[in-house]
Amino acid sequence: MSLLVVGTIGIDTVETPLARRDDVLGGSAVYFSFAASYFTRVSLVSVVGRDFPTAFKTLLTKRDIDLSGMQVADGQTFRWTGKYHKNMIDRDTLEVRLNVFEHFDPKVPDLACNANYVFLANGSPSVQRKVLQQMKKRPAFVAADTMNFWIETAREELDALVAELDALMINESEARMYTGERELMCAGRALIKKGPRCVIIKKGEHGALVITTDGAFFVPAYPLTAVIDPTGAGDTFAGGIMGYLAAKQFLSRENLRRAVVYGAVIASYTCQDFSLDALQRTTRADIDARYKELLEMMSIPS
Repeated sequence: MSLLVVGTIGIDTVETPLARRDDVLGGSAVYFSFAASYFTRVSLVSVVGRDFPTAFKTLLTKRDIDLSGMQVADGQTFRWTGKYHKNMIDRDTLEVRLNVFEHFDPKVPDLACNANYVFLANGSPSVQRKVLQQMKKRPAFVAADTMNFWIETAREELDALVAELDALMINESEARMYTGERELMCAGRALIKKGPRCVIIKKGEHGALVITTDGAFFVPAYPLTAVIDPTGAGDTFAGGIMGYLAAKQFLSRENLRRAVVYGAVIASYTCQDFSLDALQRTTRADIDARYKELLEMMSIPS
């Protein structure tokens, strides 16, 4: 297994200015693994409750996502309810029920313990580190996501995790909060000093700033004419990046840049419908065509 992801599997209720959907498939590991599956096979480690619909499991297995690390526990699956503002950027979390995820103790399957690429989706830094301790060898590339809650409440544990990473993915407000730096370039460089060789600062509809030990580059978001539901865009962005890198099995400056562009493209598809609905209609050929289109938009004649 070349790529391992550990994170949430959830059941979401989402309301936007356009519509509302109840009890749809969600969760960071779900969005990530579906996006990454366009490039490579993924092993997903998470936990669900007895209420988790068989149809949701079937949807993931049809993408050849390995669910041998998906625990089924007594109780209900993680649930999130959110409502987006008119700008489709800001949102209110109306309800979070951790349910079985509250006591999640990840168990990495034997086959996945040799994964060369590992993504630790947003979660407790102590739990994320527990995953790394189960790997049989040091993976070639480890990336993780985090959020303001852990920056505020588990700074010491987060620092210890970041020191073990090759890449940290973080949004712009969290980068400023974590480092105390106003300018994103300064924030990125401060994060590099904590250990990772790459920091990917997510800027939502304005793309992503990537800072590495030997430079920086910027990738814009793919411009959409309509956004239906942006839930999971950041997780599919990460899935596109890690899936591409895992498929190449070689980290270079060029491959990293291509991976981030692919991540931006797949994230754009996610925003075009609720849950995984748009991605289910999307083929690898569609993704490649939009990738070329975004590159063309970015090109400047010499």
